[in-house]
Amino acid sequence: MRILGITLPEEKRIEIGLTVLYGVGRSRAQTVLDQAKVPYGLKPKEISVEQENAIRKVVESFKIEGDLKRETAGNIKRLKDIKSYRGSRHSKNLPSRGQRTKTNARTKRGAKKTMGTGRKIADKK
Repeated sequence: MRILGITLPEEKRIEIGLTVLYGVGRSRAQTVLDQAKVPYGLKPKEISVEQENAIRKVVESFKIEGDLKRETAGNIKRLKDIKSYRGSRHSKNLPSRGQRTKTNARTKRGAKKTMGTGRKIADKK
């Protein structure tokens, strides 16, 4: 089963398989299946053509995948362009929502780089 050019995993339940799409989590997947009147437990290979078309129609009404990524990138670019605090944090690749950065923030800043003692070998004598 393919939606917007992305193949859904055949062996997973449709409720979980829909989360492969960017912008679709568990709750949105359940909403889609409720609107399309498809049970959560079915697997993509067991779904009929009518059910598949109903799911596709509901999913395409949401902003997902490329459109959502483009909108998110545009929002971040706008923050950078107006030189807001959040925009400057994005451009410096630091957390933008008030988290501490003295310690932690490893997801944004990358792996720890341990510094030496600061003394050179010649100073040891």
